[in-house]
Amino acid sequence: MAIFAPTRFAPSAALLLALALAGCSRTDAPPEPIRAVKVMTISASTMESRYEFSGEVRPRVESRLGFRVGGKITQREVEVGQHVAAGTVLAQLDPQDFRLAADAARAQVAAARTNRDLAAADYQRYRQLREQNFISGADLERRESTLKAAQAQLEQAQAQLASQGNQAGYTRLVADVSGVVTAVEAEVGQVVAAGTPVVRIAADGPRDVVFSVPEDKVVNVRTGTEVTVRQWASDETLAGRIREVAASADPVTRTYPVKVSLETAGPPLGATVTVLPLVLEHAGMPVIKIPTSALRQEGQGSAVWVLDRASMTVRSQPVQIATADGNDAVIAAGLQPGMVIVSAGVHVLSQGQKVTLWHEKTSELPAVAAQDPGQPVAGAAQAATLPATR
Repeated sequence: MAIFAPTRFAPSAALLLALALAGCSRTDAPPEPIRAVKVMTISASTMESRYEFSGEVRPRVESRLGFRVGGKITQREVEVGQHVAAGTVLAQLDPQDFRLAADAARAQVAAARTNRDLAAADYQRYRQLREQNFISGADLERRESTLKAAQAQLEQAQAQLASQGNQAGYTRLVADVSGVVTAVEAEVGQVVAAGTPVVRIAADGPRDVVFSVPEDKVVNVRTGTEVTVRQWASDETLAGRIREVAASADPVTRTYPVKVSLETAGPPLGATVTVLPLVLEHAGMPVIKIPTSALRQEGQGSAVWVLDRASMTVRSQPVQIATADGNDAVIAAGLQPGMVIVSAGVHVLSQGQKVTLWHEKTSELPAVAAQDPGQPVAGAAQAATLPATR
């Protein structure tokens, strides 16, 4: 039987054990690098931006006029943009059917008048006979009732004739106010029902500027507050007051329409203007502003890194953002003037990390001495001294 000597493998086993222990030993983590950061000192500033809204000039009163009877349009007398006076004929319906109805009502009036006259004559004869006691009082009362019925039928026929006459007059669409035609909604040959809009007229008089504000600003907009209106085509400004604030939001834009009454004659209808509500004016107010690059997300809020100059470390400081002013964020709470914060590179820092201040590097090139134009160039002089080679 072969016998193996164990002493031959002892050194190899010891070496493997030493290597295993070395691999399991804990190594120290490398120190966190000291990063260069760009900082800024918090100081009081002023708001520079302002709330501006785009608006449109609209008429104070705009009427959609339509016929009071239905029929076929045979004439249209006005065009869009035309100024009309009160009483101007705007459109005409075919009046033939209404004329025939008026003739029929007129014939009914004639028949009713004839019956009334006959009943009146009978009543006069029967009254004379009653005075002579040739008839009874009941016969006279019956003739009197017949006369009253004939008179009522005559009055009814006359009322129907007047109604048919009005219907015939309603075939002409007449402007009830002076203004500008802003739209034509029906054309010649179209059959329209009673009340269908045919012509839209913007009445002469004051003008309104209509603009929309978001939900978070409508609570500050009040009726009677002053606004400044600037025309888009010029730098002229007009004064106005808020006349009406919508009670509900627009179903499409989810904004609230606001109407401004201009105190003087404004731009033409449909002109684009810029509205500056004075109640929302914040320009010039003292605030604390920081660049958006200094902000970072911390949980559900925002925070900045504040520099401790004594230890040259940074600590997190939660802040509350009020609004934006251009490319800067307006801070409502969390910072005070005199504090030093990191303004760039905030996403690579950690709590208590040491930092250094970043300085912009400038490359300085040696100044080149000005050369006398009368002296030869050094390179040319050296080339002249070199022997010519073939």
